[in-house]
Amino acid sequence: MKKRVGILTSGGDCPGLNATLRGVAKALYQRMGEEVELIGISNGYSGLIGGEWRVMRPDEFSGILTVGGTILGTKRTPFKLMRVVGEDKVDKVAAMKKNYKEMKLDCLLCLGGNGTHKTANLLSEEGLNVIGLPKTIDNDIFGTDVTFGFHTAVDIATEVIDRVHTTAGSHSRCMVVELMGNKAGWLTLYAGIAGGADIILIPELPYTIDNVCAAVEKRAGEGKTFSILAVAEGVYDAEEARMKKKERAAKRAEAGEVTATNRIARQIEAMTGFETRVCVPGHMQRGGSPSPYDRVLATQFGAYAAKLVEHEHYGVTVAMKNNHVTENPLAEVAGKSRLVPDGHGMLEVARRMGVSMG
Repeated sequence: MKKRVGILTSGGDCPGLNATLRGVAKALYQRMGEEVELIGISNGYSGLIGGEWRVMRPDEFSGILTVGGTILGTKRTPFKLMRVVGEDKVDKVAAMKKNYKEMKLDCLLCLGGNGTHKTANLLSEEGLNVIGLPKTIDNDIFGTDVTFGFHTAVDIATEVIDRVHTTAGSHSRCMVVELMGNKAGWLTLYAGIAGGADIILIPELPYTIDNVCAAVEKRAGEGKTFSILAVAEGVYDAEEARMKKKERAAKRAEAGEVTATNRIARQIEAMTGFETRVCVPGHMQRGGSPSPYDRVLATQFGAYAAKLVEHEHYGVTVAMKNNHVTENPLAEVAGKSRLVPDGHGMLEVARRMGVSMG
């Protein structure tokens, strides 16, 4: 009897999703041949809830190693709403379990970030055979040193910083580059160091605008006519750090702010006199072909997930620890985030290079 393996991609897209799908599929077909059948579920958990699925052909996984996005489609289905019955009267958890059984799945592979892993763990606790694969450009999944999509996003963000260097120098401006990262600063930290940013602001380290402006003026005093700031979208200042989340949101709404970036730019210009511009690459950080590093990582993760399927080892998510591919129990990963800890080696590198962390 064929083993039926469901697979979905959930949450925000990123480079490497298709490469991981290919890694899983090719490894399964190689090891199990016609004894395995892959069931593609459209648009993440939304498709699992709504019963949107199809039996996939082996040739659908060919030629996608270098393709960005996901051939299965993806949607964000917030974990906090999974047990909430909305106006559509759909019991989401019951629907997912029902469709899992109707598809006659032996297991389900879930590619995604923190929210995806929380729902994967929920389904595992409900008795389904689930395996997670860690995807996110934020690199903030607990228990793994790296997630696929992160390195490609660093490459893209670094190129943005590289390019604004020349216009900043030509016009003697401060350039504030807003990078993705609502809670975790890994992307901004790595891209900031790689791109030679002068100031790096991340959510884990609340900044003061006085420190930021002091760094700009120090450079000016050394004859530097421009400054580059790499700023994570989720940063907040020391005053906001003392507020509750709702209070911060209310304060920003009153000021007409979504992120702190434009406020930082306005304050720098007002306090230092330097002409300041904001650059927001946005979803470009999620797009395009995965880097060679991410193609290799995605293939490693996919092949390992295929081994877990073959050995019927469920309730886990794939991870990279100390350059070794392994797995973690979903219950130990779900609901936790891997943030940049104070004292991390990359923070030390930045500070030794004279980078201000605000």
